[in-house]
Amino acid sequence: MKRLLYLYLPVILLIASCSKKTTPSKSTQKKEPPVTVILPPTQVSPVPPTPPVVDSADAEVSTAASPMIVIDGDGKVITSKDKLPASIASKANYRIIARSFTPVQKKNLIYRFKMIPPKVLYVPEEYVSKSAKGKYCVYRKKFWYWQKSDGLFYLDETYYK
Repeated sequence: MKRLLYLYLPVILLIASCSKKTTPSKSTQKKEPPVTVILPPTQVSPVPPTPPVVDSADAEVSTAASPMIVIDGDGKVITSKDKLPASIASKANYRIIARSFTPVQKKNLIYRFKMIPPKVLYVPEEYVSKSAKGKYCVYRKKFWYWQKSDGLFYLDETYYK
């Protein structure tokens, strides 16, 4: 029994000495508040900026701030031909392009992307990008649309096939 006591006593002393809590010494220095700098108020000019001058022929087309949906995923015409530029409106055949996705394609799109993207877009030139394959636009940062010969942008077939 004495042997066990001699073996356990150093272990208990080691554990007891290491587990002592130490508290940091209190400093006698006073904390100063941070320095604040007060800036003088800025004056706002009362004259609003003038809007840029736009030709009346391209006024409707250039006011589009983002790509316009021409045909949605259900095959419905959203943008009529009179709202498109004359060069594109003359080439667009709505009877051919106004087709819906098939039920299987819709199911696939909803499963993969949680939405059905539009099928055909009109994209202003400022949003068009160019590559070796052709002109394209990225819609909602996930859908790629490619320009065809009629000037409209069609959803890349890899999304629904």
